[in-house]
Amino acid sequence: MSAELIHALEQLERERGIHKDILIEAIEQALISAYKKNFGSSQNVEVNIEASTGDIRVYALKTIVDEVVEPAEEMSLEQAKRFGADFEIGDMVEVEVTPRKFGRIAAQTAKQVVMQRIREAEREIVFGEFASHEEDILTGVVSRFDRKNIVIDLGRVEAVLPPGEQTPGERYNIHDRIKVYVVNVKKTNRSPQIYVSRTHPGLVKRLLELEVPEISDGTVEIKTIAREAGSRTKLAIHSRNENVDPVGACVGQKGSRIRAIVDELRGEMIDVIKWSPIQEDYIASALSPAKVIQVTLHEDSRIARVVVPDYQLSLAIGKEGQNARLAAKLTGWKIDIKSESQMRQLLEMQLFSGGSALYGQDGEDLFDDEDNLYGESETLGAPEGEEDDDITPTADVPEDDDITPTALSGMGEEASVAAAADGKEEEIPVPSEEKA
Repeated sequence: MSAELIHALEQLERERGIHKDILIEAIEQALISAYKKNFGSSQNVEVNIEASTGDIRVYALKTIVDEVVEPAEEMSLEQAKRFGADFEIGDMVEVEVTPRKFGRIAAQTAKQVVMQRIREAEREIVFGEFASHEEDILTGVVSRFDRKNIVIDLGRVEAVLPPGEQTPGERYNIHDRIKVYVVNVKKTNRSPQIYVSRTHPGLVKRLLELEVPEISDGTVEIKTIAREAGSRTKLAIHSRNENVDPVGACVGQKGSRIRAIVDELRGEMIDVIKWSPIQEDYIASALSPAKVIQVTLHEDSRIARVVVPDYQLSLAIGKEGQNARLAAKLTGWKIDIKSESQMRQLLEMQLFSGGSALYGQDGEDLFDDEDNLYGESETLGAPEGEEDDDITPTADVPEDDDITPTALSGMGEEASVAAAADGKEEEIPVPSEEKA
């Protein structure tokens, strides 16, 4: 019986990954309850299982006193001398009280308790395993749909993909294999509750670390990420080695590295931008693929005044203001975009107002237009903010929705990658002066 017990515990250790010592401790606690229940004993007892042989022994713990009042818990000094000559008043004596038929009774009584402890130990192991994967990505299989939640099978446990963490426009089918970002792992009375995301900026960061060796080894650093899941992501990178081109490292040969991430994100566009400590250059790069003529910074209000060519205004702002909004999130500056013709109008106003090019005669800010001011909202590692979905492009300048950045252009300071399946380069159409 004892040898079979140890053999069974070793087999559980191999199959379930639960250490034998944990199971022995659980059985010892269960046997204490079994002894008190079946033998009606209220005395303080201790159960010891020999780890090598599996022998089970029960000991009653008694305190040595001058006068015995509770025989179940106390022992006189004379009685204690039978077990050893070194005992003194106040010492604790272990007296073996193992019943002859204790094995069968203990096994029947302790079965449920032992199984419960095994389940608890398994939950602790699973929780510890997945708690270490917080802020990391895991690959799972779409298992089922629970109302608006999507349940992802991660192997030993299931994860929940809430509606707010699902990428707009993505469709998930049963048995689809997807990568998810682990947001939070909570301990519960049952299996650990794991919450994952497909919209978190950390998903793009971890995918880049897996795909680009220069990022994983620290040669290239991701400074900030601004993302509108399902549509577009901008990320600023910096190389700690001047001989390594950070943009080229991320894009890869013929765009192979960045295209793998775009495919995983199901067509989401990714703009890779070279970070610069010079804020004017950084903001100009953040508005890629648009070309910027001039950037003027107002430190007090954290507003960047940007001038672009007339035909580039729609490209700089982006569809529904997306390009400018992401650039503001990325840089942390509010961005006000004006075209060259609008700047000429401001200069003409200067001639009549007698003020500067940016300020009128009374000191009012002629360049300030709240309708065209794009503010920061969310960057990687920063608190979530509110996005301004009501932003519209500058009046009287039509947007050209057909304008797309050059696909897989990793030769310059920045790169924009379109979700084109063929990966071919696209020319940016330049409107004529009449249309501009």
